[in-house]
Amino acid sequence: MNWIERSERYTLRDNASGFAVSFAGMKFKDGDLSAMAPLFAHAASEMIELEAGAIKNPDEQRKVTHFTDRITYPQSSEFQEVEDFASRIRAEGKFDAVVVNGIGGSALGPQLMQFAINGPYWNELSREQRKNGLKIYFLDNTDTAGFADLLAVMVPEKTLHLVVSKSGGTQETRNNMIAMEKFYAARGLKFGDHACAVTMQGSMLYQHAQEAGYLKIFNMADSVGGRTSETAIVGHLPAALTGVDFKTFLAGACAMDKWTRNIDCLCNPAMFLAAMWYIAGNHRGDRNMVIVPYSDRLVLLSRYLQQLVMESLGKELDLDGNVVHQGLNVFGNKGGTDAHAFIQQLNDGRDDFFATFIEVQKDAVKLPIDGNTGMGDYLHGFFEGLCAALRNKGRQVITITIPQITVFELGQIIALYERAVAIYAEFIHINAFHQPGVQAYKLAAKDALALREKVLAAIGANPGFSGNAAAFAKLAGCEEDAVEVAGILNRAAVNGEYVSRQDKSGNWVYTVK
Repeated sequence: MNWIERSERYTLRDNASGFAVSFAGMKFKDGDLSAMAPLFAHAASEMIELEAGAIKNPDEQRKVTHFTDRITYPQSSEFQEVEDFASRIRAEGKFDAVVVNGIGGSALGPQLMQFAINGPYWNELSREQRKNGLKIYFLDNTDTAGFADLLAVMVPEKTLHLVVSKSGGTQETRNNMIAMEKFYAARGLKFGDHACAVTMQGSMLYQHAQEAGYLKIFNMADSVGGRTSETAIVGHLPAALTGVDFKTFLAGACAMDKWTRNIDCLCNPAMFLAAMWYIAGNHRGDRNMVIVPYSDRLVLLSRYLQQLVMESLGKELDLDGNVVHQGLNVFGNKGGTDAHAFIQQLNDGRDDFFATFIEVQKDAVKLPIDGNTGMGDYLHGFFEGLCAALRNKGRQVITITIPQITVFELGQIIALYERAVAIYAEFIHINAFHQPGVQAYKLAAKDALALREKVLAAIGANPGFSGNAAAFAKLAGCEEDAVEVAGILNRAAVNGEYVSRQDKSGNWVYTVK
């Protein structure tokens, strides 16, 4: 089979939307797909059960409803409630900006949406140019620098805050909420008059928002995980406040869902995509997934897919409790910037990856450069040239082509990868909808904070004490944690708190203030 024949056979197209995915550049044969027939049948059956309401997150005894919820959500009272609230906020003019305080899927999805649809310079536009849409900022970490950077541009009186946490106990989000509440109180402002909460009913955040008199509390579904929440209220509220047509976004996602319910791998781009991950990675993720959109506005897509793919598929145990250490590493950049960044590695370095290149066909503006060749034509040339160069080197390539970037196409892309992840999880027999590794790090962080409290208690009881980290660890009764104690003392010294330090013969000696 020559390249033209292979390309025609292994390119799946939706002519109604212009969305196309080509798998011709991957190393597989028809026999490889035939051998997977039992896996295809199993995955198709499990996806039917998932959408019928089966428990697909057995560890937490939860259903998984993001695929089906987005079918009915646009006709729901909850959808209209968000639209009415956002329309009122935009029309009243009291608020000129919104801060989304969330982490993981609570921030990555809305960030991707805003960058892709409204563009990177949205906040620089006038309110008239934004058609009353609010400026948008994000707090997505417990980093004092990020908080300080926001304060440098934020007008408190004109800013609305969305505190987004499903459980209500996410520490990073809670930290930013508490710090912002104190910031507002110090200026004589009631934070509740500037805040909304997006959380599960009855959660810690729900109760706090009620007590603090938040403007509105929006309910999150227990059956929708953070990394698959962009088509739910988590994505809807920030989008509506900035004027994004969320109903059309959902229509794009539902159109892809309909396409990817096909039980035939050769007619189902999500099933085919998952099969390529499975075959290329020797059934256990032995190859990295490289995501390269040839579009500045899709530069955040690789970050979004890092969470969706890696948090979903990176699992130690399978559904039977066997140790499997599954997962797929994801990294990416944007074309043609990538050609001046990491393409040298992909072309000449280790053959331990497969690359997915995404092309947007429609130019945002016509920019002639040389004769009949415009700027967009050069980008297309770089796209085709890189795909060909990698294929000629025997490297594996998938290409996705979309006519333009609108909310519809973005909905298609997100839905394609959500279903591919769910199908691949069935192939490798793991739970894609929990995150035990995340919980493990949270528990370890609690231990680190408890150690800090122990050290500070010892410091407070021994003014003037001086010594190295080991001496302080002994003082606190935790000699085995001397390395960690050094980290606590160094932070304290740099921040001018509790201790000072001096360099003596290449070692720090600390003194309690």
